[in-house]
Amino acid sequence: MRIWPGKPYPLGATWDGSGVNFALFSEHATSVELCFFDSPYAGRESSSILLTERTDLVWHGYLPEIGPGQLYGYRVSGPWDLGNGHRFNQQKLVLDPYAKAIGRTLRWHESLFDYQSGNPDAMDERDSAAYAPLAAVVDTAFTWGEDRPIGRPWHETVIYELHVRGFTKLHANVAEELRGTYLGLASDAILEHLVSLGVTAVEVMPVHYHLDDWHLIKRGLSNYWGYNTLAYFAPDLRYSVARRALDSVREFKMMVRALHRAGLEVILDVVYNHTAEGNHLGPTVSLRGIDNKSYYRLSREDQRFYEDFTGTGNTLNMMSPRVLQLIMDSLRYWVLEMHVDGFRFDLASALARELHAVDKLGSFFDIIHQDPVLSQVKLIAEPWDLGEGGYQVGNFPPGWTEWNGKYRDSVRRFWRGDGGAVSEFATRLAGSSDLYEPTGRWPVASINFVTCHDGFTLGDLVSYERKHNEANGEENRDGENHNLSMNFGVEGPTENSKIRTARAQQKRNLLATLLLSQGVPMIFGGDEIGRTQRGNNNAYCQDNDLSWLDWNLDEDDKALLAFTRHLVQLRRKHPVLRRRRFFHGRALRGAGVKDLTWSHRSGVEMTDEMWDEPQVRSIGMRLDGNEIPETTDRGEPVVDDTLLILLNANERSIDFTLPPPPPDCGSDCAWVLELDTCSPTIPKDHARVGAAYKMGGRSLALLRLATGRRPAP
Repeated sequence: MRIWPGKPYPLGATWDGSGVNFALFSEHATSVELCFFDSPYAGRESSSILLTERTDLVWHGYLPEIGPGQLYGYRVSGPWDLGNGHRFNQQKLVLDPYAKAIGRTLRWHESLFDYQSGNPDAMDERDSAAYAPLAAVVDTAFTWGEDRPIGRPWHETVIYELHVRGFTKLHANVAEELRGTYLGLASDAILEHLVSLGVTAVEVMPVHYHLDDWHLIKRGLSNYWGYNTLAYFAPDLRYSVARRALDSVREFKMMVRALHRAGLEVILDVVYNHTAEGNHLGPTVSLRGIDNKSYYRLSREDQRFYEDFTGTGNTLNMMSPRVLQLIMDSLRYWVLEMHVDGFRFDLASALARELHAVDKLGSFFDIIHQDPVLSQVKLIAEPWDLGEGGYQVGNFPPGWTEWNGKYRDSVRRFWRGDGGAVSEFATRLAGSSDLYEPTGRWPVASINFVTCHDGFTLGDLVSYERKHNEANGEENRDGENHNLSMNFGVEGPTENSKIRTARAQQKRNLLATLLLSQGVPMIFGGDEIGRTQRGNNNAYCQDNDLSWLDWNLDEDDKALLAFTRHLVQLRRKHPVLRRRRFFHGRALRGAGVKDLTWSHRSGVEMTDEMWDEPQVRSIGMRLDGNEIPETTDRGEPVVDDTLLILLNANERSIDFTLPPPPPDCGSDCAWVLELDTCSPTIPKDHARVGAAYKMGGRSLALLRLATGRRPAP
């Protein structure tokens, strides 16, 4: 087989129409062998060739006889010196970190581990070639047509978090062969649901190729969520209809193209903080066997072990320029080649750890901020990890948005009826200025959510007091039980109509709060149709009907769906609900009315003493539509209706005295009802409300200031 010198860049396998350039970084290797396989079922390579060219620590070569579809892997030789962090083992076939497609997935076997069973310090010399994952050379050509980035502004964004497989697996109107796949997510039935709901972006749980942990496989489970990445460039085969390497890339692109045509942006949930190789007892299938010391953070006390800020056994070494390059190359690939619109970074605080502490101005963030491609896409941080000082909500740099865990917890506390929760709750409703304004960021820096994949679904949040994770096989020890659930005395399904009604109302309260808050709302997929996981708040390993969405909707589910659609429409209709700037608490345009006013149930403006009263469990939030400090693209002032949001977390009903209309509003000016969570139906007649409004226990009402009986256009 002929080999030419080739080039050290780009890394990975690059086909140019005539042959393939292979390039692999390894600083400490002594030799690199490129191995070719004839089929996914081959137990041994059919041929191999040494890469003798080495430039800037990159081993490279060009083979003119190779093309798309070729399966390959590497054998990398070097020192076995655990005390100095080196774990080279030429008997272990390793996956190219830049693999663009997976030609064969891993099959668990003891030969995948580089140490002898029972003796972690001794090298294992069994050949792993029959079981290791294989990469495939790809042809990146694809007919995108007129596909372009949507570029929707953050303040107009409504995010919908979903799992490709679970979201489509049980949908009767998706062709059976497409269910659970990229093409299933691109099907007409799914697109119709998302578009009619009114969301603008799908946040897709991890689709990078990942491993199912061996301990889960042994228990008949899998890593369903996918937060166990092995290949940062390759779409996972399990969501492909054809289950073939090149088809997986093509089908992913078809999905993105279809979502874009429907007006939906695609945000990928990405896991760059660790890999599936785990701790020192994990398998050697990629980075560990290529250059363990360069790619991973090793313990300063003993380099046989790893620093673990993620709870998964290892952490990528963000102090290594080549690790930063790997991540940046991956991100740019998904934007430029796969056309995605943004990323949500799992455990993003781990990416900011330069030495031990979290550094929000670390190299990773500096590079992204300066990158002409990545600085223009949507960037979302999960702003915590499991290390010391890892909870960093509000501390990420400009240009980033964050999952606002403080918003989630505050909203839950308020609607559970906790005393002393009103003050922080009001701050969260108004966009969390305490977290984001000091660093020059805007309300859209806050990704607001009440539920997400990690925790209870909305239906379970109001139905279970404690987690029920027994199906995970860990005796219910896994998953957090932070006691912020809000059930009504009876766990799980019940025939008690009073409890069912109360639960349904609480779901409407939480969804209404989410979609009427300043910031960017994120809906967890299925919450709008009453999805349940039967109390499991850590269903990461449940690839079954516990996690899959049940699309057989009863009347309550249909009513909740209609209610959620109405909320999203209201948010889209009223710019005062999605301001780009924080409230100032004063009049800006000389009208004499504050842009934001907080009201006590008695009708007076909240005083400092009222904020501190632990028994206060209700509040009114008046948003003046004439006091929005923004202009349209043409420089015209943004003007909207004035809205009043009333929130009552008391168990009993209350009379809420309404603020009077402003003097210049006219004699026919009045508050009209837009919605009340006491009812699943939407008011049709826009009835006028008098001087006070009677609120049911645990309810939310939205009123609009209108002239006459007709609603404003």
